[in-house]
Amino acid sequence: MKAIVLAAGYGTRLQRDIEHEPAGEFRHLRGIAKPLLPIGHRVLLSHWLRALTQTSCVDTVVVVTNALYHEAFQKWAEEFPSVKILNDGTRKNEERLGAVACLQLAVKHFGVDDHIIVIGGDTLFKEDFSLGAFTERFAELQRKDKDSNLVLSYQCKDDETLKYGILEVDSDLRVQCMKEKPRPTETNSRSACPCFYLFSRTTLPLLDAFLKEKETGPIEERDAPGNFLSWLILRRAVYVYRISGRFDVGNLPSYIECDKYFKEQLKNPELYLI
Repeated sequence: MKAIVLAAGYGTRLQRDIEHEPAGEFRHLRGIAKPLLPIGHRVLLSHWLRALTQTSCVDTVVVVTNALYHEAFQKWAEEFPSVKILNDGTRKNEERLGAVACLQLAVKHFGVDDHIIVIGGDTLFKEDFSLGAFTERFAELQRKDKDSNLVLSYQCKDDETLKYGILEVDSDLRVQCMKEKPRPTETNSRSACPCFYLFSRTTLPLLDAFLKEKETGPIEERDAPGNFLSWLILRRAVYVYRISGRFDVGNLPSYIECDKYFKEQLKNPELYLI
């Protein structure tokens, strides 16, 4: 199994917040890619690498970044021998390839023919999430159907459905459809889906088909990884693994909330994500 971290974003919202923060308290974070931000006592992405290494659930971790942050990621990766850094060649937000195209780039560049864990580079979870339990559930599904995939979901509030992709699932926790940012009245579900997926190796060829279908559309159709998931649900079995919540470091308030949780509320740092 491989892991691919999507880390080629430019963090424009967060950097704008930092620049306009009146007290200048977070000035030291200027110009730092979101996955390399300090969260608690280690870099955000290092939380993932520590857990991926200790659980031995993957043999390779590919981090897809851009030309602007490539050198910083290479320096960070020096302490992790299983990590490969891939530069998507872009230098500004307007040039971005999109998350799905970056995922395909990693698969093609390294000739990946294996199950892959896809991790949003700005995402962490609450303490109940376990990589070991998650991959064990995927193995159970694979024994029944080699085309099956597994994603996460957590319960969001009524007024948050407009922010997220919302999954509707059946009694077996198989996803029936995904609604992108629906109004609360448009679905009874409150199952939000973060960017953390475990795709079967048989799913990987479908990346080409999706991108071919979307090649003439706006970049937004290739940028949100949830768009591929929504498309995939109609073609492959996708199941849900439930968790209590996540942190999405998209702006300064969400960064502060996440950092505070890891400094003050994390009960067992040694077992986090494992």
